[in-house]
Amino acid sequence: MVMIPGWAWRGGTVRRAVSIGLAAGVFFGAFVVAESGSWVGAALAALFLSPFYGIRVARRMNRAWPGARDLDSADRTAVVRATRRGEDIGDARLAPAVIDYSSALRTAREKDRVFRWVLLLFAGLAVALALSDTFTGSTRDALVSWLVVAFLLVELTWWPRKQSHVMSNAERAEKLAREVLRHNTPGE
Repeated sequence: MVMIPGWAWRGGTVRRAVSIGLAAGVFFGAFVVAESGSWVGAALAALFLSPFYGIRVARRMNRAWPGARDLDSADRTAVVRATRRGEDIGDARLAPAVIDYSSALRTAREKDRVFRWVLLLFAGLAVALALSDTFTGSTRDALVSWLVVAFLLVELTWWPRKQSHVMSNAERAEKLAREVLRHNTPGE
């Protein structure tokens, strides 16, 4: 959830499922075309993986930040944008949502840490498969296998830094939101 782009929070659950699922389906379909050259296979992959992935991610997003459903689209987008950028929300009414979303990001990141070992295992297997395809497979298979290795390397190197940046910004936004609440509390 930490790496889900802010635009994905604009709409409701169905819009989130469609936008994320469609992007994932196109991505996986492109891999099918690259690996097999089959446009029919790509269409089938996109057709079946889009709803599966979209529904799964949208449900996970809803469970991670249940308070999102209490906000309208514009407020939800403002909260996500301010939190991910580490900015002051500027609205005491939305400050609790910034704190809630920041907490949801922390929880999601902690849950994702468990899967780092699985990702390392897949990376090792992907390198072994890429080497095998390089020496025994077709050029197309070897290129796609090395592309998978490249994507896994990005996942293992760039994404953790990007996640740390988002989390640092979320902490900053949470502090700012708590200050907004403290200054707007009656009697202080």
